[in-house]
Amino acid sequence: MDADADIDSTEFSKYVVDRMQQLELKNNLLEKQYQKVETEKQLAEDQRLKYERELRKLRSELDKLKTTPQLVGTLVNILDEGKSIVRSSTGPEFIVGSSQFIKDGELKPGVQVALNKEHLSIVAVIPRSEDPLVQAMEVIESPDIDYDQIGGLDKQIEVLRGAVEFALTKPEIFERIGIDPPKGVLLFGPPGTGKTLLAKAVATRTDATFIRVVGSELVQKYIGEGARMVRDVFEMARKKAPAIIFIDELDSIGAVRLDDASSGGREVQRTLMQLLSEMDGFNSRGDVCILAATNRWDILDPALVRAGRFDRLVYVPMPDREACVKILLIHTEKMRLSDDIDFDRIAALADGANGASLRAIAMEAGMCAVREDADAVHQKDFEDAIKHIMNPEGMVDRYSEGMFA
Repeated sequence: MDADADIDSTEFSKYVVDRMQQLELKNNLLEKQYQKVETEKQLAEDQRLKYERELRKLRSELDKLKTTPQLVGTLVNILDEGKSIVRSSTGPEFIVGSSQFIKDGELKPGVQVALNKEHLSIVAVIPRSEDPLVQAMEVIESPDIDYDQIGGLDKQIEVLRGAVEFALTKPEIFERIGIDPPKGVLLFGPPGTGKTLLAKAVATRTDATFIRVVGSELVQKYIGEGARMVRDVFEMARKKAPAIIFIDELDSIGAVRLDDASSGGREVQRTLMQLLSEMDGFNSRGDVCILAATNRWDILDPALVRAGRFDRLVYVPMPDREACVKILLIHTEKMRLSDDIDFDRIAALADGANGASLRAIAMEAGMCAVREDADAVHQKDFEDAIKHIMNPEGMVDRYSEGMFA
């Protein structure tokens, strides 16, 4: 009996141990499953938060899209009791109220404002844009052109130095003499003679901001837009003073005014009148000088070129033989030239070429040497370049054959 009891006790102990091991294995399995479920739960919670944020973002964007559109207007005058006179973008003027959230001092005559579409009250002040691309302005803080990079225009450089450079760098000279510096300088002459280079060189010497405005870009579709852009140009120049405003292609907005002008012509005339108003100095320009360039000086309005607006008229002629040599020396300064180069002969063969054409001749001569894989540019390369550049048929052949044909 005792032996049988010992056997039963041993088997029971073994059964208990096996059962405990099975329970432990099952417990470990359940623990792993629990951890997996917890991980999946956390992932699901993160996904839920992510989708909720995305949903709020989409609802916010939807609310923005549903917002009532606002009108753009211009503040004309400020009245008493919180009222103001505004001119809407469609033309009429209204007396309206303004939002209490607009800070004091932000409302000034001339600023652009946002108007509620229903009751036309002022709800916000629109910051004035000074984007050079939007406003047709090319702002160059420090041009890299100097007088030594301009050939054959010594007399013109001297006039610009006295009229513009000294006005910005040595204003005490004018004060000592008791005269006012010239308000504006007009550069006129054939195309490609270096008028823009002269303006940039003056800006370099005066360390002034160079604001280049293309006259044709001031001609806008909507009424008053061209005049507004002219005001923006002068306002930007005052903020970046000392500055030089260079108006290229002045004839596009400064042509003679005619009585039988079309609606488009009348808009050009409004732009011109705004320019005349700014040049008359109703508002002090400070350290701002005006330069302009045109190759159609014969069609400019007399009111534009009279004394008091453009005080100096500087003619920029076609280069003569000596000037051609100087220009060629400037454009070939960094080129590797052979010993057979005769610039006097090149200038004689290029008779009638302007500065831009001479630069093209030098570049084409270099391309000839590149095509031939030469070590330097030879006289023949320049003569071939002159045939291509100065002969219109050669120009057609050059472009039809390809640059490396």
